[in-house]
Amino acid sequence: MSVVEPGSFLTLHYRLAGPQGDVVNTFGGKPATLSLGAGELSPVLEQRLVGLAEGARAAFDIPAGEAFGERNPDMIQWLARKELDAMGDPQERYAVGDVIHLPTPDGQGQFAAVVQAVRDDGALRLDFNHPLAGQPVTFEVEVIGIL
Repeated sequence: MSVVEPGSFLTLHYRLAGPQGDVVNTFGGKPATLSLGAGELSPVLEQRLVGLAEGARAAFDIPAGEAFGERNPDMIQWLARKELDAMGDPQERYAVGDVIHLPTPDGQGQFAAVVQAVRDDGALRLDFNHPLAGQPVTFEVEVIGIL
């Protein structure tokens, strides 16, 4: 029987939840595929997967701040409307609580931010912290396949 090792390629269902409920949950839909060590999950979560057998289901309660670090006040920043428009749709309307996706500086990926405030001039105060930063996390997983 195969078990998860560092570098394993996995097909799995997983759920990440904080005190407010689920942030990610694939159990009701298509399973996720990922490669351990590629940075798709935090190292703390990957560590919990190592040693699990194919077909295993497990749930882990991870203490506040351990899975995604503590909240960092420097990760909350204002972004001018003209910068937003240059990166996306100038017609887009934003509201507090929206999750928006912005391109990484190299243009190769995306990162998410939560809108905390919208100024009269259209600028947004964005929180780039992981939504579960500084919170206890429940990580539930079902290992479907290991390659």
